[in-house]
Amino acid sequence: MAATTTSSMALMKMMRFTDSSPSSTAAVSARVLPFRNPGRLHFQLGSTFRRTITTHRDSISSSNSATAFCCSSAVTASVTAESSFNVIDGKKVSKEIKEEICAEIAEMKDAIGVVPGLAVILVGERKDSATYVRNKKKACEAVGIKSYEVCLPENSTEEEVLKHISSFNDDPSVHGILVQLPLPSHMNEQNILNAVCIEKDVDGFHPLNIGRLAMRGREPLFVPCTPKGCIELLHRYDIGIKGKRAVVIGRSNIVGMPAALLLQREDATVSIVHSRTKDPEEITKQADIIIAAVGQPNMVRGSWIKPGAVIIDVGINPVEDTTNPRGYRLVGDVCYEEASKVASAITPVPGGVGPMTIAMLLSNTLISAKRIHNLK
Repeated sequence: MAATTTSSMALMKMMRFTDSSPSSTAAVSARVLPFRNPGRLHFQLGSTFRRTITTHRDSISSSNSATAFCCSSAVTASVTAESSFNVIDGKKVSKEIKEEICAEIAEMKDAIGVVPGLAVILVGERKDSATYVRNKKKACEAVGIKSYEVCLPENSTEEEVLKHISSFNDDPSVHGILVQLPLPSHMNEQNILNAVCIEKDVDGFHPLNIGRLAMRGREPLFVPCTPKGCIELLHRYDIGIKGKRAVVIGRSNIVGMPAALLLQREDATVSIVHSRTKDPEEITKQADIIIAAVGQPNMVRGSWIKPGAVIIDVGINPVEDTTNPRGYRLVGDVCYEEASKVASAITPVPGGVGPMTIAMLLSNTLISAKRIHNLK
């Protein structure tokens, strides 16, 4: 990825990016949109694709580019006045969702004496992965989901991982199985993810779930969480999707591709911008809704954004910051300072999409338990 600078627009168009799959988020002080409460979450198998809350895995894309810092200069000459903007508060929405999940789990326990169970398999000692697993465990405990955890050393064999997956597949107290990515390089990620029983694939990564998502008239058992969390934020803030022009930046299997499929199911006209797209700025500028999920800090500038567009920033990228005690700060794929002068609503990083990811994971686990026990 070429460094993001304040040089000419021509240089901006030459920027290349990878189709990685980030995720993110923590609040920014600005006016927050009121969000509606759609009531108790529910899932009905075979019904039309609903606003069911689902899940996804956290992934961090890092970049050491010193020039990744967002510029605070004027957006472009075409934007003559700073527009008011609103923060889409993912922390607030995720808190409400967790409260709804907690209430349903309490009812489920009272009715049949069962609580949902989520198993997480962690291989290796990556600090970011270990942090994610700890956060998921804490979130499970907070809503009443029983957590199962397997931590294996980096040099574990693929067969050992598959053995644990098989055990959880057969365990009736486990309703969801999550294999924390990335896996060590000597393991075949596809083989391992495919081994998870589709009825417990709360990440939504099984090819049959993705295939059903892509087909009209078919319903996946689960949808990848981060993309579903993005759509849920739009729903909760009453941001219309039907008939809108939407651009998804990034085409990963985890975020970009399923996000585009979900937008299409919502009757948006969808374009995907990726590493081989010509004139990505011009395509993005046509969008009413932008979902940025490419893992490149501050790639989307203010000049890429149509005034009044809504932006969902999935990226979470550490960039060097000598003024920060940690030596770095987190930024999204969208240059927040510039975008906030143009967009009508935007998710902050951190504090936007990131909190939704775990909330969706919890919801998918509840959905799985209800389905397995024939509960509405």
